This record gives sequence, structure tokens and C-alpha cells, in this order.
Amino acid sequence: MTAPLIDPFARAITYLRVSVTDRCDFRCVYCMSENMTFLPKKELLTLEELDRMCSSFIHMGVQKLRITGGEPLVRRGIMTFFRSMTRHLDSGALKELTVTTNGSQLEKYAQDLFDAGVRRINISMDTIDEKKFADITRWGRLPQVMRGIDAAQKAGLKIKINAVALKGFNEDELPTITEWCADRGMDLTWIEVMPMGDLGNEDRFGQYWSLKDVRKAYEDHYQVTDLAESTGGPARYVRLEQTGQKIGFITPMSHNFCESCNRVRLTCTGELYTCLGQEGMQDLRPAMRQQPDNDEALEQAIRAAIGLKPKGHDFDYSRQRADGQMSRHMSHTGG
Repeated sequence: MTAPLIDPFARAITYLRVSVTDRCDFRCVYCMSENMTFLPKKELLTLEELDRMCSSFIHMGVQKLRITGGEPLVRRGIMTFFRSMTRHLDSGALKELTVTTNGSQLEKYAQDLFDAGVRRINISMDTIDEKKFADITRWGRLPQVMRGIDAAQKAGLKIKINAVALKGFNEDELPTITEWCADRGMDLTWIEVMPMGDLGNEDRFGQYWSLKDVRKAYEDHYQVTDLAESTGGPARYVRLEQTGQKIGFITPMSHNFCESCNRVRLTCTGELYTCLGQEGMQDLRPAMRQQPDNDEALEQAIRAAIGLKPKGHDFDYSRQRADGQMSRHMSHTGG
């Protein structure tokens, strides 16, 4: 390994999130419009380029790699990429290879993911009510995801459910989702809805349900203990003493988590965003493609990009704006 990646605020960058596609087989109302225009396939990094890009980051100290989308498992041939990353797990350079998914393809790919070295996955799931699930995902079907969860647990994958907290939608499901996760031995993390991309038909401010209120709802029914642990991500965790369950809160709106940020995001086209809540990005494709047999230019471009990483994001609902404050969609950056 060469010198580690250190940003201007002395934070070591050890966590890379990689969007391998902007496409998805769902159309969640807070994430995509129903009639999305996706990137032409020729603009996406090839699987070989994704391997080279990720390998360069690992060479410079990235220890955790999270594969995202869109829905990553709809990308054709994606298991070839997962299997190619196994060598970095075997060498010890990469400590964790993981994936965030909507669960729709897990029935097909859960065992393959485990065989490639994946041990933990996050499943994005905001409701366990079949009709509400169909409504919020537009194209998704809950039974398919439930079969995927069964397959993932059978394969030995540890699952964390990520639920976006949506006012007027899943407030009443907090106890049932919590109990369902407890019964299946799954952790649960609640996420505040973020202002990403103008969808034309959704009022994000009206959707916003502060996780301070979510926590209070837990405290009304459980003994809640703060946990000091961190998984290298933005979540803060508590334990519900009655169930022993770990509950996470990702609060970009009501509590800024930037001071310990150790992550950057690579899009499926090779753009590096060093902050989810800022527009600034650097395109790494030219450095990679101009010297296909020499990674030095790519590594220099990566270091230059990390050198521009801002101190924090600019999410703010205080302006009472209903549209997205970041012009790009969450599916483009990969969450």
C-alpha cells in the first residue's frame, strides 16, 4: 500500500461507496420519478474499469467497499465484479465488501454474494405492508423481497434493514417493523429523508419526519440505551433493552455527522463525490482511460480529488423548500 488518503481536515478516507448503475427495478417516490431517463449504457464504467478504479482506492488504504446503485444487482454481469473483488479480501487489503440493495434480486444472488466474500448487506425497505410497499416503490412487490430476505439469511448473510422515516407513511409501523426485525434477528436503521433531486411530484418537506421524534417514540415504549460503537458510517446507535436490538439513526438534517466522515462516493460513470451534500465532484475517467496500462495518473487524480473534500454538507430544511436542494438524484450518486 502507498501513502494513505488523508483529506484536508486530517480524516483518513477508508470507505468507498461505488454506484455500479443508475438503473433500478423500483421507482421509490422519494428517490426517482416514475419515468426516469437513465444514462446510456456506453457512458457507464465497464466492469473491468470498476475493478481498476476500486483496486486503486484499495491500494491507497480504502478498507471498506460498499456496492450500491440504483439497484446494483440489476447490472448485467455484476457478480463478475464481486468475484474479482474477492482477491482483495483474500489478501487482507480489503476488510469488508458489502452491498446495499432493495432485495428484489437476492433470491437469485444471495448465495453468490456470500461465496464472493460478502457477509453483511443492507436492504432498503420502508414498510412491511404489501399495499403500501407497492405504493411507495411503484414497481416493487413485497413478496419478492421477502423471498430474497429468506434466501439471504439461508446463505448466511447478516441483514440490516434501512427504512426512510416518512411522515404520514410509516409512522404507525414503527412498532411492527421493529418487532419484525427483532423476530428475524435483523438490525434496523432509520434514515431522515434527504433533499436529493427534484422529482416533480413529491414534497420533501412534507415527508420529513425528524429522527428526534422517532427516538422519542421508542422511548415511549422501550428502555433505550445509547451505544458508543460506530460502523464507519454516519449512523448513531441505541439498544432496545427489552429486545437487545440495535437501532440506528442517520440524521443528516437534525444532527450533522460530518466531523468523522471517512467516506467518498464513486458514480457509475467515474465521477468522485467527496460529499453527498455538495455539488463538487471530480471526473476520474480521463486519468484512467488516457493511460490504460499505468495507474499512476489515476492515483494522482484520486489524491487531488480527496484534497478538495469539504468539511461538511449543506443539507438544510430551514429554508422550507419543497424541492431537492441537490440537483442530482440519489440513484446517481449511490446513497
